[in-house]
Amino acid sequence: ADLSTATEEQLAALKAAVGVKALDAAGNACVDYEQADCLSLQLTLSKPAPYFHTVMSLWVTFPAKEENITEGGEQWWNSSKYQIGNGPFILQSLEPFVRGYFVPNPNYWGDKPTYDLEYRYITDSAVSFEAYKNNEFDIVPLAAEDLKTVQADETLSKEAMIYPGSCTYNLNFHQLKEPFTDKAVREAFSYAIDREGWVTDVLKGLGAPTQTWIPKGFPGYDATEDRFPYDPAKAVQTLTDAGYTVENGVLTKDGKQFPITFTFSDTPRNRTRYDWLASKWKTDLGLDIALDPVEATTYTALTKDVSTAPQTFILGWCADYPDPQNWLSVYWKSTSAFASRIAYVNPAFDELVNAADIELDPTKRADLYMQAQKELVSSVPGVFFWNNVNTYLVKPWVKGISQTPQDSGFAGEKAPTTITIDTSMIP
Repeated sequence: ADLSTATEEQLAALKAAVGVKALDAAGNACVDYEQADCLSLQLTLSKPAPYFHTVMSLWVTFPAKEENITEGGEQWWNSSKYQIGNGPFILQSLEPFVRGYFVPNPNYWGDKPTYDLEYRYITDSAVSFEAYKNNEFDIVPLAAEDLKTVQADETLSKEAMIYPGSCTYNLNFHQLKEPFTDKAVREAFSYAIDREGWVTDVLKGLGAPTQTWIPKGFPGYDATEDRFPYDPAKAVQTLTDAGYTVENGVLTKDGKQFPITFTFSDTPRNRTRYDWLASKWKTDLGLDIALDPVEATTYTALTKDVSTAPQTFILGWCADYPDPQNWLSVYWKSTSAFASRIAYVNPAFDELVNAADIELDPTKRADLYMQAQKELVSSVPGVFFWNNVNTYLVKPWVKGISQTPQDSGFAGEKAPTTITIDTSMIP
C-alpha cells in the first residue's frame, strides 16, 4: 500500500491494527492462529471511537489472507480464487459486473443457508422486470415505473415487498465548477427542487422527500430541518439578489454566461426521469439544463474523481451502520473520498465531527453531530432530495425473508440464513 495517499482515517486504522491481539481462553496471547482455544480478538484503538463496535460487523473487517493478496496482485479482490470469508456463503465464481455465484459455507458458525445464490448485475430495471416475469430471477428490485403494472396484476401484486430503506439521494454540486462555486446559486437550486412532485410523479410514491441528510428512523435524524423548501419564487429572487439574470435559457452575470449540464447514468427510464427534472427547472427558473446521459460504468468512473466529476449529478448514500458518524464523518468530512469528489471542504463542519467522533458522552456526542448536520445543510454541498424505500418482487417459493432497512442487493440480504426455497412450488 502507498501510505502517502492514505487518508487520516486509513492511517488511524493502520495504527490501530498494530494493537490487534488474539487471546486464548485464559486471556493470554495465542501462540498461533490454529490454537484450539484462540477465541478472542483484542483491539487497541489509537483514539476513542464510540461507534467502533458497529464497524466490526462490516466488510472492512472480513478476513483476507495475505498470501492470497500477494498472489492475486492489485486485482486480487476481483477474483473468486483469492476470496475467503467467515460468512454464511462462499464466493464460488465471479464475472465482474456480470454475475457472482455463491454456495453455502460448510464451516459457518451459525445456521447454514440451504440454497445457492446467483447475483446478476443489471443496470436497466426494465430488463430485470421482464426477466422476473419470465421466471429467470427469484428476487428483483421493483422500479417505480413498474409499480402500476404490478398493482394491476393479480399475481405480481401479491409478490411485491415494500418497506423502509436506509438511503438518502443528493443532487451534488461540484464546488469548483461555475456557477456552483457561488453559494447563492446552490441555494437557488435548493429552492427549485420539487421533492414532493418527484416522489409522487416520478417515483410513484416509492420514496420520501427529505431536506436533511440522515434519514428518519436513524440516530441523528433532524426532524426540524426545513430551511430549503420547494419555493420557485424564492429561488428566482435568490438568483436576482446575487446579480444573476437568465438570458435565452442560460444563467448570466455581469455579461458572463454559465451553461449548466446535468449528467446521469444512461437508461431509457433515467432519460424519462431526468427529462422531468429538467422541465421543472425550465418552468421554475427559466433555465435550459443540458442533459448528459453517459454509459453506466463510465458514469461511475466519472463521479469518483474530482477532476472528472460532472458539474451536477445525483448520487445516494446508504447506511453501513446505525451511527451518525457513518453519515457525517465518513461521507462529508473534507478528507473523505466522497466529499473530495465534489471538492467539498468545510472547516467548521470538520471541527464538529472530529469532536463528536471521540466524544464518549452520548448526549454531548449527539448534540455535536446535530450541529454538524445543520452546518452541512447550511453550506449547501448539494440538495438533499429523497429517501428510498426498499421495493422488491419476490417469487412465492422464496420463504422466510427477514426485512431490514439496510437490505440493498435483495430482500432479506442482511439475514440470508432465514431464507428457504420451497422447490415444490417452482414451475
